[in-house]
Amino acid sequence: MINSKHPLWLVGFRPFFSLACLAGLSLPILWILVFKGVLPAPAAAYAPTQWHAHEMFYGFGWAVLGGFLLTSTKNWVNIRGYHGGILIYLTAAWLVERLVMAFGGQLPSVLFWLGSQLFLISMVALLLTTLIRYREKDGYRQDNLFFLIILPTFGLAKILILLPDTFQLGWTMTLGLFRVAFLIMIERTVTQFMKSIFKVEVLRLPWLDNSIKLLGVTLVAAGFMPPGIAAALSLILGALLLGRFIFWHPRHAFSRLDVGIMYLGYLAIASQLLIEGSQLFVNFAWVGTVSVHVFTFGAMGLVIPAMIIRISNGHTGRKVAFGTYEKSILWIMIAAFVLRLIGPQLAPDLYLRWLDMAATCWFVAFLLLGWRFIPFYIRPRIDGKDH
Repeated sequence: MINSKHPLWLVGFRPFFSLACLAGLSLPILWILVFKGVLPAPAAAYAPTQWHAHEMFYGFGWAVLGGFLLTSTKNWVNIRGYHGGILIYLTAAWLVERLVMAFGGQLPSVLFWLGSQLFLISMVALLLTTLIRYREKDGYRQDNLFFLIILPTFGLAKILILLPDTFQLGWTMTLGLFRVAFLIMIERTVTQFMKSIFKVEVLRLPWLDNSIKLLGVTLVAAGFMPPGIAAALSLILGALLLGRFIFWHPRHAFSRLDVGIMYLGYLAIASQLLIEGSQLFVNFAWVGTVSVHVFTFGAMGLVIPAMIIRISNGHTGRKVAFGTYEKSILWIMIAAFVLRLIGPQLAPDLYLRWLDMAATCWFVAFLLLGWRFIPFYIRPRIDGKDH
């Protein structure tokens, strides 16, 4: 019998950041083994590449996003938040989805789709309930309208990514949805960090910030647009992000790794847009799927560990500090980005070796994260607060 009052079930980040650490250390390694034929691919109607994309976005990515939003939304609207049995249910649904994705190829179609969709449907329904029910208390109500748009859209993208004829549409939509979520999160956190740490104000113009987010939401549907329009919008959004970046005091930010890593993630988003948009006009022969991995290794791979460190320390009553241990994790993820994106361009013949080393970096970094923070999640706050 699971004890619903155990510290693990106090707040959403506790179980889901635990799952994110486990997924982050295991999924890239498993994919490399499948990609090289060492392990068999999941026995299912979808291709191994579809499994890999789905698991990194909806297994790893949504463990992080779900844990973050379960924790943040309760703070935005000042309520207790989901805990206890609801978190146990969501965790079980996430685990069932991993099993279904890996071994459910022989299941009846109804059971497969139920098992593969239950977690996301439940999570999104709970988050939307919080944001809508308590919208009058929401300190970010206007900004969170974008979450009200993108959260239910993940359901459609998730289905498309698993169907054989719509995989391209599915991962394009999924990347676009995560891009909007990261733009919102980075925008908010950078504003706070720069003001509290360096006593400087970053450029925040409502018309510019809203234009960036509206363009981001529009590009979720890039796969349905004529290629020229999608490319032009990508280039415009990338240019707006770079233009705003100049006025975000990057010299200050890069003087501290824990803040600079957020700026690197921001630049990765801008770079992904510029690469994606320029492909229609410039025939550059990249080695490997550079566009998508600039985002997954750059935005997700760099920002997520820093986010986990900050939230895990702060929300367990500890000082938010990045010591040698925490900084080493961030440097390992920076190395993973270089190995995965830059290495193959310099030595294409060693492509598989670059993949091996990049996956190993993810394994080591998330092993270190889990080793440090999972013990925090299974214990009460050290400052005596209930949650």
